[in-house]
Amino acid sequence: MRYFIGLAWALGIAAGPAMADQIVVGSHITAVTVYPQGAQVTREVEFTAPAGASELLITDLPADTQAELIRLQATGVVLGAFSLRTDRLPPRDDSTDPDVVAAKAAVEAAEAGVRAAQAGVDAISASVEAAEAQADFLRRVKPEGAAVTVDGVKALTAMIGAEVLAARQAALTAGLGLPAAQKAVEDAQKLLTDAQASQQALSQGAADYTGLSVAVTADTAGTAHLVVTHYVSEASWQPVYDMMLTRKDPKLTIARGVLVSQYSGEDWQAVDLTLSTAQPSAQAEPSTVWPELRRVYDPVEMAKSDAMAGGEMGALAEPVMEAAVVGAPMIQGDVVVYNYPAKVDVAGGVENLRLALDEITLVPTIKAWAVPRYDQTAFVMAKFVNDSGEILLPGQAFLLREGVLVGATSIGVVAPGDEAEIAFGAIEGIRLKREMPLRAEGDRGILSSSTQVEEKAVLQVENLTAESWPVRLVDGVPYSEQEELEISYTADPAPSEVDVDGQRGVLAWEFELGAGEKKAVQLDHVISWPEGKELQ
Repeated sequence: MRYFIGLAWALGIAAGPAMADQIVVGSHITAVTVYPQGAQVTREVEFTAPAGASELLITDLPADTQAELIRLQATGVVLGAFSLRTDRLPPRDDSTDPDVVAAKAAVEAAEAGVRAAQAGVDAISASVEAAEAQADFLRRVKPEGAAVTVDGVKALTAMIGAEVLAARQAALTAGLGLPAAQKAVEDAQKLLTDAQASQQALSQGAADYTGLSVAVTADTAGTAHLVVTHYVSEASWQPVYDMMLTRKDPKLTIARGVLVSQYSGEDWQAVDLTLSTAQPSAQAEPSTVWPELRRVYDPVEMAKSDAMAGGEMGALAEPVMEAAVVGAPMIQGDVVVYNYPAKVDVAGGVENLRLALDEITLVPTIKAWAVPRYDQTAFVMAKFVNDSGEILLPGQAFLLREGVLVGATSIGVVAPGDEAEIAFGAIEGIRLKREMPLRAEGDRGILSSSTQVEEKAVLQVENLTAESWPVRLVDGVPYSEQEELEISYTADPAPSEVDVDGQRGVLAWEFELGAGEKKAVQLDHVISWPEGKELQ
């Protein structure tokens, strides 16, 4: 039986049974669905319900639980009104949790161990101190009376020497055990520190929390079961990838993982974890397109009256600005859901927890990408088609080439069947140079007049590595959209591709560059325009 928030929640405790028995219980988190922002938490409660009406008080919900998103489902009882309570709550007690009880016992045992180890140090120190005191006393003994004879002095001296030696030997013998005893104290103290840390991690008695009060009715006394689902805002997840590229027998291995974090105020221990790309806290409906009024006006007439200019321009500006503020409808594809196959612990308020999902292996096309206009070295580019049948979500990717970490990047959505390119760092052995050998007054490599500019450039790629590389060399020339502005260019050799990716004037050459080889491309262009005009 499922109950949704509505009138029952609005009425709260006032709708519950008067003077009903109160059952105070804790809950156990069994499942969590994490969204890019926020999470839905499922808790389960087992309790014994008396016959008739009673109040069930669950005392361990996080303080930021959103009441309007609570849902309940029960077996063994009939549910009535329910509400959140932040005051008049009983003290939170962790003593019934077996893990907490065990942690407390471990702390007590460790404290006893520290005391015992310290007692050992104290006993050794006392023995050393007693022996030293005995030796010090014997040194101060002097012969008096009848003992002041040659034989008496000799006998007393021999006795004192023997006793001092024995006392010193006893002190040294006792002191030999002191380092081991002190080490035992250090070890015991470390065990105590670890046990206290474990206990603190388990105990949530000091954390902020709220209570959920539920009116329940049972026909007969017996065991009942309640499932509570609620939403917390301080949780998130994001994809993360390790992209591993090998050039021999080209292969791109993508290890998919996720980073999960939560600051709900409690730990999620041994939960069923689901990751969803749904965004319940984001825009859920399309934007509105408003009417856009446009007008024309005579600028000469408009300039005659400042008041008119201000009034009319204000009227014109308002709908234009309003239209600019309104964004396009948010477009989302199908919701992607990952069900993690094992139970997961996600501690609250700590660093991101990284979980591995799976690996995808793709066959890339690998090239050395050369842009001598801006770079001094070529870069490895891997182009691939996502034929895995799995979507790659936006996220951070760590890049490894031949097993070596070469950098990190961010990737966008790569749907099944989509093509994508990823850069895998510089190739230090492929050097680039862009020279402009033409010399004249003014800039090196440029001849200019009042109506014409001529530029000559030599693009050079040199392979200093011990292996051959397929190279894609990219450069460009200016382009014009005016008939009176004429632009022409020559390239030797001719480019393999023009207007790369629809970008006018961008040129590309593709060729194989063997080990130790050098390749040069001559690229010239001329810009001409009418007398009296200026070039921008």
